Amino acid sequence: MLHSLYNVVVQLWSRQRSAVLRGDSMSTIDRRTLLAAGAAAATATTALAACGSNSSGGSADGPLQFVGSGDANQGGGYAAMVKKYKEETGVDIEIVDVPYDDLATKVSNAAKANDLPAIARMPSLDPAWLDRTVDLADIVKEVKPVDGMYAADADGKIPSLPSDLTAVGMFLNKDLWDKAGVSYPTSFEDKVWTWDEFVEAATEVREATGVKFSMAMDRSSHRLNSFLYQFGSEGIALSDDMTSYSANDETAPALEYFVGLNDDKFMPRSVWLSEDDPNAMFKTGQVAAYYSGSWQIADFAANITDFEWVSVPMPAQPEQATNFGTAGVVVVFEGTGQEDKALDFVRWLYSAKNYAEISRISGFLPAVQDIEVTYDTRAEDFALYNEAIAATPAFVKTQKANELKLQASGEAAPVDGDPLRDGIVKVINGETTVDEALTSAVEQLNESLA
Repeated sequence: MLHSLYNVVVQLWSRQRSAVLRGDSMSTIDRRTLLAAGAAAATATTALAACGSNSSGGSADGPLQFVGSGDANQGGGYAAMVKKYKEETGVDIEIVDVPYDDLATKVSNAAKANDLPAIARMPSLDPAWLDRTVDLADIVKEVKPVDGMYAADADGKIPSLPSDLTAVGMFLNKDLWDKAGVSYPTSFEDKVWTWDEFVEAATEVREATGVKFSMAMDRSSHRLNSFLYQFGSEGIALSDDMTSYSANDETAPALEYFVGLNDDKFMPRSVWLSEDDPNAMFKTGQVAAYYSGSWQIADFAANITDFEWVSVPMPAQPEQATNFGTAGVVVVFEGTGQEDKALDFVRWLYSAKNYAEISRISGFLPAVQDIEVTYDTRAEDFALYNEAIAATPAFVKTQKANELKLQASGEAAPVDGDPLRDGIVKVINGETTVDEALTSAVEQLNESLA
């Protein structure tokens, strides 16, 4: 019941945040309701921390807890699958949906309190609980995840499975581009534009239609790295022996190009400087193009009704590349008394039929080999992202594999913030230079390896 209360509270706050982004008034949820929700959240959050796994004395026969974030926003795939699993097996699994910004801290604190859930879908592996994970090597042999999207530690233990793949991509407001009479590529069989050509085209759309900005990009080094790859940079790359980070000569010029786009005409500075929401900007028709990724498809398909939108190949200057990797990792925790039941569910979930089903429901790019997904809608968008991944230089997959190996080793210290993103924010704000920001980011990442 407490988990249900917590989830209701989260939904109330989420609804109000969405209303604010749309410009709605407080009438959707009045202030009294929000204050009550805040009080309830404090109670529910405290209770959530006290009812994790069974290691603190709970019954091993109780429901398995599956902790994650954002399932409802991705179509409720995990909720649908645990319902199906209960119908087939009688085993009860409870989805505990935690706000994304709180997820890592809550599970880390649960590890310290010896109160971990049975299963979790996490953004990445965390040294705080890495040694509490069950070895999933046998399941990996059975289900065959995509190469490079999982890793073993020095002893051969595989602590996680990739939940799904995510890839960076570009969306256009089709109505605006058509109104301006500006053409754009729709497949990799077309002549894919360069960044110079795209900037010229998007600027023409802005000037012809009066839309506020040409493009917005998520405030994330994940998206920025994709941009860098397209200029021949390899981002800030971890060496194959996992002893150092470095950036090649193409990195600084690409960053200078990106900073120059943040001029409050082509791109709004407020996204990177003030964390304005670029998703909301695109959905409300304020930008002609949105540099984001595959996870937006389900949201746009469900919620954009005022204009037509389209996924297009990203520019190449000269490299055709996306940034892709695991959207999350699925782990099973030991010490709960429910390890065998949790492993049975994970094995069931990753069977070809069931994994294809959750991929369809949630709009996942599959992280398992040889899975064919029949999407309910926008199949052409998912196909374009899979083509983008296939066209991406091999070094990107190598980098992802190296980063996962580093996580699995547990040898790197946590890094505060996002060194590359945070440095570029300072450059856009005029506080430092690209060279200084890049040097600082490399130094911070190398210090984490010391």
